[in-house]
Amino acid sequence: MNAETPQAVELSLPQAFLLLATDDKDGKPEVPVFALRTTVAGAILAELDLVGAIELQGKHVRATGATPGTELQHELELIRGKSRPHSARRWVSMLEGRAQTQRIYEQMAAAGIVEHVGEKHLGRFRAVRYPEKDHAPEAALLEKIRTALRADPSDLQPPETGAAEDTAVAGGGPDAATQDATPGSKPGTPKPGTKAPEARTIALIALMQAAGLLGKLFPEADRVRASELAKDYWPSRAVEDELRMIRLAEEEAATL
Repeated sequence: MNAETPQAVELSLPQAFLLLATDDKDGKPEVPVFALRTTVAGAILAELDLVGAIELQGKHVRATGATPGTELQHELELIRGKSRPHSARRWVSMLEGRAQTQRIYEQMAAAGIVEHVGEKHLGRFRAVRYPEKDHAPEAALLEKIRTALRADPSDLQPPETGAAEDTAVAGGGPDAATQDATPGSKPGTPKPGTKAPEARTIALIALMQAAGLLGKLFPEADRVRASELAKDYWPSRAVEDELRMIRLAEEEAATL
């Protein structure tokens, strides 16, 4: 591991989340696989939102018409190409998957941040893990998050939200996707004259919280403060709603 002072590395939100959600030594996920893949999908939406390529209009995700340079061009074209808009939770459901997650791991492996390691099982099957190779990018992320969690939430202007309601869907089914995502906003922004965490760091905190990762990496973190930082951020709310639906489906299946 690189024990030197953390260096700034430009990582997308899917890359940053996946790096933090993977054990440094054995390359295994720190959260259940379904939560990992679901949150990666939410991080894709968050990244496209932060670069101005998409936005939440009412309950639907829509492309803005902007053409920022992004590695997520394929995902952006999927959103642009849909004949009818979908909710944020529906997009999380559509974007999550093993191939998506592995592609992002491979991007970081190509950059020398993680290492592609294959494991044989029963002499036939091969499980791929991605242990850390260069600790500097993760160390820089962790320091930014620690600083953000120490910041006073009163230094943030409240997010610009629409008429928000609690949209937790207790039932489910395909039609529930149109009810799940509350109108939201980008993460809180600094008040004039104050130094508050950058939007990208706050978005990452919101995603980690949704995945159940924040408490594992920062057990001492003030949950109230973390919630204030990430208040009503729509991509993380979509992740929470999708994870809730997955867990409900698993509970129902277990009773059959």
